[in-house]
Amino acid sequence: MSLAVQYSPPDGEIDLGSWGSYAPGSGFTFVRTKSGEISLSLISYVRYLNQRRLDPTYTDSFGRTRPIDLRNDLLLNKVNITFKGWLFDPDFTFRAWIWTQNPAMGLGAQVVVAGQLGYHFSDYLNLYGGVSPLPSNRTTNWTYPNWLRMDNRTISDEFFRASYSFGIWADGKITDKVLYRAMIANNLSALGVDAAQLDAKFNTMSGTIWWMPTTGEYGPGEGFGDYEYHKDFATRFGVHYTRSREDAQSQPNEDDFENSQIRLSDGTRIFEPGAFGTDGRINKATYQMVAANAGFKYRGASLEGEYYVRWVNDLETEGFIPVTSLFDQGFQLQGSVMLVPNRFQLYTTASKVFGQYGDPWDFAAGFNWFPFSRKEMRVNTQGIYLRNSPVGGTSYPYIVGGNGWVFNTDFIVTF
Repeated sequence: MSLAVQYSPPDGEIDLGSWGSYAPGSGFTFVRTKSGEISLSLISYVRYLNQRRLDPTYTDSFGRTRPIDLRNDLLLNKVNITFKGWLFDPDFTFRAWIWTQNPAMGLGAQVVVAGQLGYHFSDYLNLYGGVSPLPSNRTTNWTYPNWLRMDNRTISDEFFRASYSFGIWADGKITDKVLYRAMIANNLSALGVDAAQLDAKFNTMSGTIWWMPTTGEYGPGEGFGDYEYHKDFATRFGVHYTRSREDAQSQPNEDDFENSQIRLSDGTRIFEPGAFGTDGRINKATYQMVAANAGFKYRGASLEGEYYVRWVNDLETEGFIPVTSLFDQGFQLQGSVMLVPNRFQLYTTASKVFGQYGDPWDFAAGFNWFPFSRKEMRVNTQGIYLRNSPVGGTSYPYIVGGNGWVFNTDFIVTF
């Protein structure tokens, strides 16, 4: 979903008596005057995570064996408090948020205060500046938290995607059923990276265009799953392109908030000294990624897929590196069904990376239970089978090198 439709200023005369109202997805309005409006929303969840069935060590494609720190804990995993609204003119909007990643307490960027300013010129052009996810694929195009798996992606999605960065972006519609979003940014992942680490060049760009031919919509946030129980067959097709010139400094530390790393398909970070088992290292590289996706929803059932192609080339190195470029591709599939409308949803997901240094994959099955028959509160339980996971961190249920089963249960509030 574009930010243009995440917040809708009131039309016509403002009803001063309506402050304190609540709208799903927009939160509670606690200030509403002729000069502006402010609303508050929250995303938070408690997670029980059990990784004890994973193998305790992992051997990468270069024969290096590493221990894995397995977890079995209960944590308040995330708190996201968002303030949004408009000031003086309903077309001038703002958004500010405080986002914590509690399992990463003590590490870089585990608490983020960020936001954006925007102006609505027309339905065809909205312009923003600030912090935003790069629209590198579906999950980084403002679909969160409307996911089947709440706050974790499939491993191929996580492996290929970009992350949050500072920049400017535009979005809007081309026709009533075709929309776009395009962004120019500092780097692939700015959270956990200070300004002095950037290369003083705007050489990161990302854009997407998508088409919803049958109904012209795809549910709240254009997210995954058909909780809304579409009576008409809803379809969505999209394509994304991202390019960025990256160096070791502009990449966040391994466990930083919303970490996004350029990795080999065995999980090795490409800028890591000795990454390829030699005395050489990569100092700079150009990342390019294309993602194409399709989705279908009908009467509580959904089927959604995405294919990724990534190139890493134009390597600037020191010492000996056995490659001059990297090429990886992969896919994900997600399917779900509402067994009981507004109450109980079953889902399954699968993904695979076809890489030069291994072909990792994962499979998950789980359910969402909505105890109050409201989307804003749910219990999510799932089992994930990992095979040589190339991604992971303290904020995710999976871990780099994971082999075997992981189980987690989340109690989620999002409004």
